[in-house]
Amino acid sequence: MGSEPPDPDLPAADGAAPPAVRGRWHPPRSSLAVSARLDAADGAFAVVGEDGARLTAGAPAEVAISDRVGRIPRRLTFADGSVFETGDNDAVDRLVAGLRGAAGARVAGWVHRLEAFHPRLVALAALVVVFLLAIYHYALPAMVEVAVLVTPPVVPELLSEGALSSMDQLVLDPSRLSEDEQASIRADFAALAAASSVGSDRLRLEFRDGGGLGPNAFALPDGTVVLTDALVRFAGGDRDLVLGVLGHEIGHVAGQHSLRQLYRAAGISGLVMVIGGDVGGGVEDLLVQGGGLLSLAYSRDHERAADRYGVALMRTAGRDPAGLARFFERLEAEHRGGDGPAFLSTHPGTPERRREILQQAGEAAAGP
Repeated sequence: MGSEPPDPDLPAADGAAPPAVRGRWHPPRSSLAVSARLDAADGAFAVVGEDGARLTAGAPAEVAISDRVGRIPRRLTFADGSVFETGDNDAVDRLVAGLRGAAGARVAGWVHRLEAFHPRLVALAALVVVFLLAIYHYALPAMVEVAVLVTPPVVPELLSEGALSSMDQLVLDPSRLSEDEQASIRADFAALAAASSVGSDRLRLEFRDGGGLGPNAFALPDGTVVLTDALVRFAGGDRDLVLGVLGHEIGHVAGQHSLRQLYRAAGISGLVMVIGGDVGGGVEDLLVQGGGLLSLAYSRDHERAADRYGVALMRTAGRDPAGLARFFERLEAEHRGGDGPAFLSTHPGTPERRREILQQAGEAAAGP
């Protein structure tokens, strides 16, 4: 029977020296490369030239050996500054094991073994994913709240000015409602604003012909609320329907939902930048130009909070708190089986949500 090959992680049996390692030797402070071999004898490393002359030597403790990483050549740096380099990593491991023992050889190659052990890389990737999810679910909301608290008043004003200017250039036109109708709606809106926690001094109503936006309304961070002509016509004289929508938008202003969504989008862009590199001018457009502000859909929590606020505000102002529910009911009836209006893309109106509004309106009507 033939003998089995020796374990490369164990010293050579019977004290026999491991075979020499072929490579190239670089003299101290020189770019010269000399063909040589690395031997292990008498408990020390020795570099021997092709002619058998010893070029350098050193005890194991005096020789710095680079870690094994894939197929990168290993370098042994001696005390005199000379370097022996070889691509035969297995032979170096055997030689090191012969002089330092199996434990020493394993310690020297931990980077290589970590690289080769793919399940550990999977675990590391999983930890990174968990870390990013924790930032998204916990750290990001906290940072958004801090950002909202420290935002100076001039920032919402600049954002709103930029957003409305962009909309006026792209999709909005001057209102075609009569001056008397605008004045009547403004008076009712002023009563809502006075009853709100925001205050009439911070709320301003603007009329626009929304074109493709259809029956719509939206609030900007500074308290500007834009109402489209189509929504007024859609109401068909039901003023509480219009005011119910406006009360909902005042709820967004009171909760600073636009600013929160804006900072959240900027934070997510920052995470994408960390993961995938530069995201270009997206964050700058959101924070400075304001052009992307209206593309941010409110979260379901924000929508429900604005609904509750609007219902309570309508009751406080002495109006019908079910006006917003009639608006959604009419929208759903007109667009059943087809594409909904633009309003529903940022203000999702589901039957469940409408039922919640009616329930809240009933509780508001019943009183304490």
